[in-house]
Amino acid sequence: MSLKKAGIIIILILIVDQVSKFYIKTNFALGDEIRVFDWFRILFVENEGMAWGAKIPGSYGKLALTLFRLAAIVGIGYWLWDSVRKKGSRILIISIALIFAGAMGNIIDSVFYGIIFDDSYGNVASFLPESGGYGTLFHGKVVDMLYFPLWQGYLPGWIPFWGGNYFTFFEPVFNIADSSISIGVALLLIFNKKAFPAEEETSEKN
Repeated sequence: MSLKKAGIIIILILIVDQVSKFYIKTNFALGDEIRVFDWFRILFVENEGMAWGAKIPGSYGKLALTLFRLAAIVGIGYWLWDSVRKKGSRILIISIALIFAGAMGNIIDSVFYGIIFDDSYGNVASFLPESGGYGTLFHGKVVDMLYFPLWQGYLPGWIPFWGGNYFTFFEPVFNIADSSISIGVALLLIFNKKAFPAEEETSEKN
């Protein structure tokens, strides 16, 4: 698979990811929700830190996280280029392209959204507001909106520790970029032998 085709995958995912985020940011206030089905909703939240809402403590935590993401995207980009150069399998290149696109999509939020949008607390944000953005360069928040509460209810009392508590499955809110990364990783795990045929053959010989 050529680098050009991988690039097309990356560009298409970035367009869908950023268009969806721009729409949510400029049409929803934080916490606004559209119930598509009982098990699927559009819910606007912003992620200030890592996956699952975790944060790096300290005043420079957000900056450190964004710089780490930038370094990671360079490594993923090299992995993609090197895999194409070595004529890696199609499934490997597609998987890396998906991971690269997803990582890049969230990096755009982290780097630029703080300066191109104002905040969404109690109001719909403006694009390029005259008064300036809600943050500074490298201090943007990642926009999430896809919510799949597949099941909600109280757990049976016989379950240890959590019995009787209200529980939601699946609770995380995510975006197109997150989905792209997850699909890319899943493809590598499921089709490991096809993604890394040379390594598999070598290990078998040894």
